[in-house]
Amino acid sequence: MDKIIESFREAFGRTLVEMGKENENVVVLDADVKGSTKTIYFEKAFPGRFFQIGISEQDLISTAAGFAIAGKIPIASAFAAFMMRAWEQIRNTVARDNLNVKIVTTHSGFSDFMDGSSHQCLEDIALMRVLPNMRVLVPADAYATRVLLEQMVESEGPFYMRLGRDYTVKVYDGEELKVGKAEILREGEDVFLIACGFMVSVALEVAEKLKDLSVGVADFHTIKPLDENTLLKIAKKVSLIVTLEEHSIFGGLGGAVAEVLSEKMPKRVIRIGAEEFGRSSRDYLALLDFYGLSADKIAKRVVKAVGG
Repeated sequence: MDKIIESFREAFGRTLVEMGKENENVVVLDADVKGSTKTIYFEKAFPGRFFQIGISEQDLISTAAGFAIAGKIPIASAFAAFMMRAWEQIRNTVARDNLNVKIVTTHSGFSDFMDGSSHQCLEDIALMRVLPNMRVLVPADAYATRVLLEQMVESEGPFYMRLGRDYTVKVYDGEELKVGKAEILREGEDVFLIACGFMVSVALEVAEKLKDLSVGVADFHTIKPLDENTLLKIAKKVSLIVTLEEHSIFGGLGGAVAEVLSEKMPKRVIRIGAEEFGRSSRDYLALLDFYGLSADKIAKRVVKAVGG
């Protein structure tokens, strides 16, 4: 697996600056982690449109809501784990009033591998997906981060975008991505791997390992609204669907896929993700392997599931 230089958060920070040049209504708010989220790039470029709220995520969201009511396009950023402190404000003010607030969190999943379970957010997709009006995006790499972020800002209404920290593998190179439309990256007839975020690159690695099976891979970067049409087309072709995510298997991508299929096309689904809190590690990939999210361990589960 090849590492590329630009990380999720670098792509986020640099794209903010480009969008700021194009649209003077874009304002950015941060919860005292601008150096880590890379919103600091926007602050340096547009100091009058950057607002450091401090370690107060509830105030962060409430202030962003005020900007949205005033006609601005606020982008509120913090670590994923700590943005969840503001879930009540996200629910009652942003989602309930359908405000044009864009929430972008970094350090999600296991990507903050050094800081342990308190910083490793494995519940945010579920918490955001349950809210009416909220759309949920999980880009696979730096390119997808840029493209989907631009579309998110151009669209009206509340969004939640979930980003990892640094480690990203190149999945896309100029493809036309669209919010709400899943990407089929590899066709398959036996098994389909449905993934989001960093796990998309892992899914592609798994497919390469399973030479004796016809394994498809799809990037469902939009968790809500889920691309049901693409999901049902996949389900018609294969006997097994495996979902991969750096998130709890409850309420995340796996839950969304299982919900749709249970109603519209019952199919065997294996959800691979987190089932417990995280822990500290010196290495991100080693931590993924510990929780069964490495390509080798996923490949073994798939082989076992198909009776190999």
